[in-house]
Parts: sequence; C-alpha cells; structure tokens
Amino acid sequence: MASKPKRTAPDRSSPSSEPGAPPPDGEKPVFDQTTPEPEREAPVSVPTTPKSGGTSRWLQGARIAPAPVTGNETVRELIDSTFLAYNAARLREAAQLLSGRILREGVTVGVSLSGALTPAGLGGSCLIPLIENGFVDWISTTGANLYHDAHFALDLDLHRGSPHTPDPELRRDGVIRIYDVLFTYEVLLETDRFFRTMAAAEEFGRSMSSAEFHHLVGKYLTARAEALGTGSRSILVSAYEHGVPVYTPSPGDSSIWMNMARLALEGGGPAVDVSADVNETAAIVYGAKAKGERSAVLVLGGGAPKNFVLQTEPQIQEVLGLEEAGHDYFVQITDARPDTGGLSGATPSEAMTWGKIDPDALSDTVVCYTDTTIALPLLTSYLLAACDPRPPARLYDRRSELLTGLKAAFRARQTEEEREDS
Repeated sequence: MASKPKRTAPDRSSPSSEPGAPPPDGEKPVFDQTTPEPEREAPVSVPTTPKSGGTSRWLQGARIAPAPVTGNETVRELIDSTFLAYNAARLREAAQLLSGRILREGVTVGVSLSGALTPAGLGGSCLIPLIENGFVDWISTTGANLYHDAHFALDLDLHRGSPHTPDPELRRDGVIRIYDVLFTYEVLLETDRFFRTMAAAEEFGRSMSSAEFHHLVGKYLTARAEALGTGSRSILVSAYEHGVPVYTPSPGDSSIWMNMARLALEGGGPAVDVSADVNETAAIVYGAKAKGERSAVLVLGGGAPKNFVLQTEPQIQEVLGLEEAGHDYFVQITDARPDTGGLSGATPSEAMTWGKIDPDALSDTVVCYTDTTIALPLLTSYLLAACDPRPPARLYDRRSELLTGLKAAFRARQTEEEREDS
C-alpha cells in the first residue's frame, strides 16, 4: 500500500506577527478581508481498491458485486448469484458440488436423514422427487422418520400449528405436538394398528435386514396408498418402487419397533439382523469403489444415521482389512457445533482421520450450518433444474450380488494373510 505524504505544518515561529495570528492579550481580533488564507495542506493520496485480486493468492475468488434481486430469478439463479458469503455460500457450494460432480454417472449416493423431517412434509416435497429422479441410491434414517412417513401413505392428517400452543391443553384434547406440527392422538393409534396388522403376516415372521423389513413395509404401504388413492406420498412407497434400500441404524428407537416389541410378547413378529445391515451397507460402498466408481454421502442432520453411512468405510478398511481410502464426496446440512465432541457436528476433516473420508477428497466436502427444513427445498429445486435424471441404481435388488462380492474380497484377504503368516 502506498504511504501517505506527510502533512505540512504551518510555521509557528512568530505567531504574534503572522497574518491570522491571535491578537495580544486584551485586544479584540481584527477580521481583515485582505489577510491571505493560511497555506492549504497538500492533498492526501488515497489508494484505490483494485477490481481484481491482482497477484495475491488470497484474492482470487470472484468479486462480490451482485446485481439487484428483481423477483424474476429462478431458485438456481438466486443461489448462484446472491448466496455469496457465510452459510449461504456454503449452501451454494453444496448445490454446485452435488450438481457438478456428485449427481453424475458412476457415483453412488447415500443419504442420511435425522430430525423430524417427514412430519414437516419434506418427504413429499423433496425426498420423493430426489428418489424419483435417481438422485438417491440408498438411505440411512431414524425409525421415527419412517413411522411419521407412513402417516402420509395412510392418508392421516398432520397440521401446521404454533410452537406456543399450551401443551397441557393439547394433552387434554388428545393432540400431539412436534414443535409447530400438530395431529391427533388417533393418528398414532391408526398407524400403530397398521404396523401390527401388517407385521403379523407370515412373511414378517423371521430375521431380516432393516432394508428388507422396510421394503416389505413399502409394499404394504403401496397397496394401502393405491386403495386410498393417496399416490406416492411416502418415502417408503417411493423407495419400494425404485429399489432404494432404506436402513435404520437404531430400529428399537422408534414407534415402529415399539409395535414390533408388542408382537414379540405375543410370540410373533420380525427381528432385525443388525450384522446384515452393517455388511449390506459396506457391500454397497465397496461394490462401487471396487469397480473404480465413487461414493458420496449427503448428510441431512447428524446422529446415528450420519455415522451409519460413514462407518461403511472403516468397516471395509479397519475391520475387514480391505484396501480403501474413504468416501469421495461429503455434503452435510447441520445445526450441530463441532466443538462439543458429538458425532453430529464432526467435520469431514475429523471424519477423514477415521478413514471415513478420502484424504485426497477433502476439497470435495461442504458443511452448511443451517436448518434442513430451509436448505433441502432450496437444494431440491436447484438440483432438479440443474441435473438430468439418473436411471435408478436399484441397489435393493442387488444386495445379494454386492454382498457376495464383499465376501469374496474378504476371503481373499484372509487367504493372503494366512499365506503371509505361514
């Protein structure tokens, strides 16, 4: 930066005789119009701001100089042109990473869902369109999201309300509240009856992966939705139709399995094989990477669903001893802080130390700190406008094939280790 010129100070060696000097004590000042003005200071040279970063490597980003918003912009145009800083910029980066690199041929996309997303309507508004366009290949979510997802297929009403409604009065009137979503207690009872009646069928009376359980649920919900004329308003219905496997890392932590537990007391009902879940999800990721393709994770929220999509890589590397580097792409929408040590707020860089993210892929990771109910509709609109539909991978139909490939690689690794030890 250019240095400022020194200011020129007036000569104060003989102030009493200098024009404009203060009069001696006791005399009134005389304002003589012919008195010359004091010498002006030299103008200060102010450096101008360059319009580009010049040679500085820190200033190579695009200049922040957006055009005024007119109201005629599409969502994609608005995000690209005005989401320029802070978490708006992270959302733009997420949208551009998803559209530019992830939603392409040869990338397997796992999506994790946590928080009460389905009661807020995000299943029908966002997740179903993403599934239908081939943008979701497999899902990890809470059982609660799937339980509330079933309300829509069963044509049960949920209503917008206020978070400030008096809760004792709601309890008295038989109304359930999820922050500002309200519905009657009967919605729970109707959904409970559906799950218990369905799971009493003979095909449920065995151990299975949670993906297989949810696929069967999707089949029954599809039949009920067709009978009611509700259409594909359910994630499980859409996943069933498009062959998207849906896993629940903590099945017991939901109303679905509370009802399965009642069936167990009666001597029936299904059981979830958690080892099958771990192996099937690892096989999905390994199957993509073994043939030179890539694996991406879109994390909506945090919690167990987030870890379940990410732990596939440590399962492959650490536990099975197979050579791998980590997921290739990572996008997370979260409101969780990283400094509390919780998994929900853990950054992709931290995940990299566990082998969950490829160290060479950290530049292809984005974390946006905002509410999923804000970010997901914007992302969905952007992606539907920017990306061509992908053919469904139908990974549910390929579970056996993928698991066979994982077993073969693991056995080959064991044989190699035995040979090295002998």
